[in-house]
Amino acid sequence: MYEDFHVTDRWSGEDLHCRWKGTMVAIATRHADAVDIRFDVNGRPMWIALPCTAWLEQKKRCGKVITDQLAAQFAGRYLKQLIETGYDAQREVYTMTVAEVLEHLNAVVAEAKKEGAMPVLPLNA
Repeated sequence: MYEDFHVTDRWSGEDLHCRWKGTMVAIATRHADAVDIRFDVNGRPMWIALPCTAWLEQKKRCGKVITDQLAAQFAGRYLKQLIETGYDAQREVYTMTVAEVLEHLNAVVAEAKKEGAMPVLPLNA
């Protein structure tokens, strides 16, 4: 789904290959209360920061946790939407709100149900 995809840049028309590279807790790296999901976009690093409070809100709402695999999928969906709507290509980090996390999480879960399962993240990212 969103661990390895192509999307067309709204402004340049360029085909961008987006590939998940890893997930990192940002508390240690940038002293932020977030989880950072890294993608390579045509070889250039792009980070989607997810607030840790989204994990708490998801658990409170439905009793289920956000897995690393699920986080990578909805961060990829968010990145795809950013590019399609004309993102600022000069930025390296985008931060999602809790509401955006939950919205994209719900959309990815619905898509995965239609497809039958959540795709597995590559081990050699």
